[in-house]
Amino acid sequence: MSKRNSQANKAAARERLRIEREKQAKKEKARRQVIVAGTAVAVLAVAGGVGFAVVQANKPSAWEAAADAKNVTAPKNTEGQDGTTVVIGKPEAKKTLEIYEDSRCPVCASFEQGVGATVDKDVTEGKYKLKYVGATFIDNADQGEGSKNALSALGAALDVSPEAFMKYKAALYSTRFHPEESQDKFAKDSYLLEVADSVPALKGNAEFKKNVENGTFDAWAMKMSKAFDESGVRGTPTLKMDGKTLTAEGSENPPLTVDAFTTALTKALKG
Repeated sequence: MSKRNSQANKAAARERLRIEREKQAKKEKARRQVIVAGTAVAVLAVAGGVGFAVVQANKPSAWEAAADAKNVTAPKNTEGQDGTTVVIGKPEAKKTLEIYEDSRCPVCASFEQGVGATVDKDVTEGKYKLKYVGATFIDNADQGEGSKNALSALGAALDVSPEAFMKYKAALYSTRFHPEESQDKFAKDSYLLEVADSVPALKGNAEFKKNVENGTFDAWAMKMSKAFDESGVRGTPTLKMDGKTLTAEGSENPPLTVDAFTTALTKALKG
């Protein structure tokens, strides 16, 4: 091989090597650009995810939004601002028994199971009217929604009729349906509707069902709960006749039997 050919071959080899290095350099540059771009997208995605999570965390819950609602749909058969005055009974009845209850309250369930039928009978006969004030504080204590959801459903029953309201309230507190305080079964619409099937006026009632499932009276329930909070009452059940608290004789406890209730009521009616 001539010296000339050898030098030409070496030059050609060097040129091929240069071209190959340039190709590799371009590939490496492109790879780095892809990595940088991918990292930027990932950072943006993470930032976007964190931002979305923060927005969602700061977004009020459905019940918080209901509590802040300016426009409140109140059930029929209610009075006062936002419909939070619920008085049931004959208009000519001169006395009014106030009852403060939380739907998840086990002592309220004991009262309703023991004395509820007597109260219902007295109201029907016109001995006194019944003013109902619903509370939801157990949801805060036990981290749930059942008190609020049941109160909204009671609003749906009241929208049907006062009688449906009374019967549904009794059913919610019954031994058959009332759950343990720690069990938040009233948070489920399906369970509230199951309880309603035991009340003839509510069973198969499409309007009642729609109002429960759509939360038509959620805002009303929250306004009612606020009325309880502002009443000064600190526990449930609390019974008052003309502003005087009814208690079992010789105690500060609510009367949970018919005899204890009748004794306390007789005193209050005479007072």
